[in-house]
Amino acid sequence: MNQLDILRESLGQCDEILLDALLMRNRIVEDIMVYKEANDIPILQPEQEAKQREWLNRRMEGKRHKDEVTAVFEEITRNSKKIQARKLFDYNIVLIGFMGAGKSTISDFLRTVFAMEVVEMDQIIAEREGMSISDIFETYGEEYFRNLETELLIEMQSRSNVVISCGGGVPMRERNVVEMKKNGRVVLLTAKPETILNRVKDNHDRPLLEGNKNVSFIGDLMEKRREKYQAAADIVIETDGKDKLEICEELVHRLRALDSQSEQ
Repeated sequence: MNQLDILRESLGQCDEILLDALLMRNRIVEDIMVYKEANDIPILQPEQEAKQREWLNRRMEGKRHKDEVTAVFEEITRNSKKIQARKLFDYNIVLIGFMGAGKSTISDFLRTVFAMEVVEMDQIIAEREGMSISDIFETYGEEYFRNLETELLIEMQSRSNVVISCGGGVPMRERNVVEMKKNGRVVLLTAKPETILNRVKDNHDRPLLEGNKNVSFIGDLMEKRREKYQAAADIVIETDGKDKLEICEELVHRLRALDSQSEQ
């Protein structure tokens, strides 16, 4: 056996060690999830990820291949998050609510803590149509836009473990509610009109609010939508006075409780 063969054999042994370690690590990740749920410990613990990052930085300080090793650990962490998400949710999470209720903020946070794919319906539709939502309304009318929303919800039924952030008007069409529930749990995020105004006052891609950015108009529109929003929702979460970690932890806890009820 020449030197190259010896080196390749050593490399193969390293690969075997890495493979066994990764399989063990993934099993431990699942065990941690089970333990947390059994002992009512918060699922989301971003401080633990920060500790792991600090540990890695200390261990790799001044070492060769620091960037390469760090990249590998980042991918390991991302895959661990995916394992957690799949263990928690074998369906899509559909976020609904009035514009400015926090759908984009919460979907982005879920993407961060669980490495879940996020589908922003308005963004996807705008990209596919090659124009802003306001321009779609102006050029083709609201009915055309609502049909695009329905088609996208049907498309998402073939996916799972995706966060779908809906535009404010999506739940107003009963067909949409039927489609989103075929492979998803619907989470309604709510906020007071004053909170909504504060969040959207500087945004100009809200056709229904442009020129009507005041508490009275927002409150009236929210009231018109309230009944259908609540009818569509599997759970309702108030976002006023809560940070995104608190909201997401409540979301996870209540969805898991709902799943447990369904399994009984």
